[in-house]
Amino acid sequence: MEGRRNFGARRGFRGRGEGRFPPKPVEIGKEYEVDVEETSRRGEGIARIQGLVTFIPNAKPGNHVKIRIIRISRRFAEAEVVGKGEAEEKEEAEEE
Repeated sequence: MEGRRNFGARRGFRGRGEGRFPPKPVEIGKEYEVDVEETSRRGEGIARIQGLVTFIPNAKPGNHVKIRIIRISRRFAEAEVVGKGEAEEKEEAEEE
């Protein structure tokens, strides 16, 4: 019985999910201003908030928008557009 293996301790087993997905930099219901960087396969805008990929329907690359987080998953978040970003509003006011 000396050759018995200890599988749980061998590769740094951390338990259920600990350390695998770090805490998210966003919270459901909070608003953020982001720059939409690219488009997803489904046509949604993609922005990153401290590295977390955030999908935004009805947003296009180059937009600077204010969003509200509506769902958080293990690897991404989903948001909705609630308005234009402050920088974009200032530019439009200067043009008029």
